[in-house]
Amino acid sequence: MADVANAAKAARALAAALATLSEGRHGDPFALLGPQRTAAGDPIVRALLPLARAVALVGEDGARMPMIAGAAAGVFEAPWPEGRPYRLEVTWPEGPAQQLDDPYRFGPVLGEMDAWLLAEGTHLRPFEVLGAHPRARDGVPGTDFAVWAPNARRVSVVGDFNAWDGRRHPMRLRRECGVWEIFLPGVAPGARYKFELLDRHGHLLPLKADPYAHQAELRPATASVVAPLPAPVPPSPARQRANALDAPVSIYEVHLASWRRRDGHHWLDWDALADQLVPYAADLGFTHLELLPVSEHPLDASWGYQTLALFAPTTRFATPAEAARGDAAAGLVRFIERAHAAGLGVLLDWVPAHFPTDAHGLARFDGTALYEYADPREGLHTDWQTLIYNWSRTEVRNFLVGNALFWLERFGADGLRVDAVASMLYRDYSRAEGEWIPNAQGGRENLEAIAFLRRMNEVVGTERPQAVTLAEESTAFPAVSRPPWAGGLGFHYKWNMGWMHDTLKYMARDPVHRAHHHNDMTFGLVYAFNENFVLPLSHDEVVHGKGSLIGRMPGDRWQKFANLRAYFGFMWAHPGKKLLFMGGEFAQEREWNHDASLDWHLIDDPLHAGVQRLVRDLNTLYRATPALYEQDFVAAGFEWVDHGDAGRNLYSFVRRARDGAMVLVLCNFAPVVHHALRLGVPAAGRWRERLNTDSRFYGGSDVGSAMADMVAEAVPSHGRAQSISLTVPPLATVMLQWIG
Repeated sequence: MADVANAAKAARALAAALATLSEGRHGDPFALLGPQRTAAGDPIVRALLPLARAVALVGEDGARMPMIAGAAAGVFEAPWPEGRPYRLEVTWPEGPAQQLDDPYRFGPVLGEMDAWLLAEGTHLRPFEVLGAHPRARDGVPGTDFAVWAPNARRVSVVGDFNAWDGRRHPMRLRRECGVWEIFLPGVAPGARYKFELLDRHGHLLPLKADPYAHQAELRPATASVVAPLPAPVPPSPARQRANALDAPVSIYEVHLASWRRRDGHHWLDWDALADQLVPYAADLGFTHLELLPVSEHPLDASWGYQTLALFAPTTRFATPAEAARGDAAAGLVRFIERAHAAGLGVLLDWVPAHFPTDAHGLARFDGTALYEYADPREGLHTDWQTLIYNWSRTEVRNFLVGNALFWLERFGADGLRVDAVASMLYRDYSRAEGEWIPNAQGGRENLEAIAFLRRMNEVVGTERPQAVTLAEESTAFPAVSRPPWAGGLGFHYKWNMGWMHDTLKYMARDPVHRAHHHNDMTFGLVYAFNENFVLPLSHDEVVHGKGSLIGRMPGDRWQKFANLRAYFGFMWAHPGKKLLFMGGEFAQEREWNHDASLDWHLIDDPLHAGVQRLVRDLNTLYRATPALYEQDFVAAGFEWVDHGDAGRNLYSFVRRARDGAMVLVLCNFAPVVHHALRLGVPAAGRWRERLNTDSRFYGGSDVGSAMADMVAEAVPSHGRAQSISLTVPPLATVMLQWIG
């Protein structure tokens, strides 16, 4: 009697479990589906196929075994010898019978070591195992799916391949790491999919896109797309040298969707960009391109800075054929290859500081604050109404560090410009008193974010030493570009936001008032060697009512262009690497509009063409002259001649290379000519004019020494025994090289 009672109890438990499975509420489908055993120990196969009219098992020899409907809707089962291969023959309400491989006859997706490292948060390349990965198992082609959702009660893959029915393909939970996984036979690259999750309370969540998807649909669609992982790009000693601290680095910052448009309206694809943008930037002498974020994002107006698919290159620039077959990444790979072949590095903007709240994204991914801080005082950016990553979670740090390595290794990018670092470093960033939570030590610094940034930079430095990281950091946080072992954050470079704001403020003033603000141009040298600085004239300075660079310059039209040329000369001569946003190189007149092409017709105007010619010559001179770049970050590379001539708006200084080569720089920010100006020089001999921004070739008045050599005289000036006398052009920068 006891055996009968136990059997009846087991039967009721099985029926209840199958009913839960049929309802899409069971969290362990592999315990019920695929090859199983009856209570008597007999081998059977059980399948869950809602809406199917009939199901049969089909052996390799063609033998068929009809499956009978079970106690729960959509459940079918039939006896089948253990270990014997089979397929499912399914007859749906419409269409012919369809043969399918059963996903529940395949073993785990994650290996034990992968699961261990994911749980520990030390998997260097989580993108190789999480997400969707097309591959064959036991000779059967399909796709592995794996997603981290430790607090979900049930997770299913849904897509076109299963009518978006979450009952069809519930996943296996790997409890040791909180990852749900399944291999789906027959799912190929190009298939659209999402994850359907029940939270811990059994509530159905909005369908979620895959955080590790390698391709995503273009807005307004929101599905992930099965796509192969790009092959690793081998390291390049040549690229490592080109990215070094003592190399010339001149960056052309580009928003790809608005650089140039086909027919004035349509985006260029990656190959067209490689055909047009790469040779254009190379011809102008830039060493690097910096691309505003290229990961998929739902809002064009965010310029890519509100991304929801960190592992998916945007399909905006993919060809339709490549996007359809899940190969949208191929175009970016080719673009970077073409850039490298032309001698250009490629830097990618990267956004680990925040993410949008869109329901299909990371927000409350498994019904809990999984990727974000739970408390809005920690987890909500009030400026942008976006969510802040919870850097205290090992899995979140692993997600972001892995993403950094993904772009560098799988696309061969030369580096990452990390956006909004200041907002990461401080818990009270843009928050009033009482709107933030101090750290564990009672301070305002975000210790978890600091640890994450150090970890990210350590991993990049170890795994991809040819690559560099650049921080957009606008505060005086110490040692941003110093190594972690020395107490720094580990970035290679830091944007010099202070220099940008001070000098632009000075340049916008009428020259008659500049004498009272002389220090705006010199203050940057007080701290110039505290960090490895990039001097940025970035996209942020030509939007939101700020106007264009040329639009900020004072005076009549000629003076505006002369001011801009002189400013560019000052920038290229100043210690620090260079960055110029697109359009600045030909003095775009209107404010940047992300929805429209740059105004390329302006180059037909001689003054605009002159600025473009100047930028080309500045880059050419810069790259050929180690004195202008080799010692950017040490005091030995710079020396003031005169920084106090405020009354005449004059600045003069010397740049030095390691071998003693020198360039003398004189900047005149007044619209007057100075005749017979005597200037002390650090060495006797000849000083040759190498560049004059007032040259007629650039649209200037051609005042100056016309490229003639000047011989230093034994006449003391500016505390030096030798000096030269020269004519100084108005609103101009002049560079003279020591010939000896």
